[in-house]
Amino acid sequence: MRKPGGSMDWHGAVNAWHVAGGVYRMGRWEWLTEAGWQQAYDDGIRTVIDLRNAAEARRRSTDPVVGGAAWSGMTVVSAPTEEPNHPQFTAVAGPYLNDPAHYAENARLFPGKLVGVFKELAAASARGGAVLHCAAGRDRSGMVAAMVQDLAGDSRQDIADGYRRAARGINERYRTHGPPHARERYLPEDELGPLLQSRGEAVAHFVRTLDTRAFLLANGLSVPELDAVLSLCGAARVKEPQ
Repeated sequence: MRKPGGSMDWHGAVNAWHVAGGVYRMGRWEWLTEAGWQQAYDDGIRTVIDLRNAAEARRRSTDPVVGGAAWSGMTVVSAPTEEPNHPQFTAVAGPYLNDPAHYAENARLFPGKLVGVFKELAAASARGGAVLHCAAGRDRSGMVAAMVQDLAGDSRQDIADGYRRAARGINERYRTHGPPHARERYLPEDELGPLLQSRGEAVAHFVRTLDTRAFLLANGLSVPELDAVLSLCGAARVKEPQ
């Protein structure tokens, strides 16, 4: 069931959270069971936006077996936030985005990619709710979720806390299931707490410095598309020039 600003209990979903209005976030969609897909549908989800690069979007042997009918009422779209193996980006962020300190570089190098995500959100608004997801549900989804929260008018504290909740969510997953590879590990609270304090602040600083509305409009999102996104996330529409 929906808990505004809180966790979503779709069966099998990992790190699933309400972001704002009809926008949600989670880890990889392959974790959902058939029951989880039905619960998401019942909560109004009609679009799944996959922020991963194409090579990441694959089923694992531990994933539940789900028939195609389970998501027949959903539109699943691919909208990566970065170019894989881009030398300038990997020199800063490594093989994938996993630190809010690099969100600004992502936006600088790939503005069209981020606008592409918001074009998909605009299209999704005509169908119902949308869920954003990457692999862990922490940084790529966290970057876009923070931009959505910025559009929705959330406070710096709310934006920072949104990131911290998701980072704690995937850290708990690592505690119970183990990390997927050596670049990730479970962090005990004495390490996690201070790290999330600074990283949450970095997320809020990123969107406030970016100015999400101005960034999207300057990089190809139309005013009608922005209005559709604002409607989806429960925010005020753009004021037309007098």
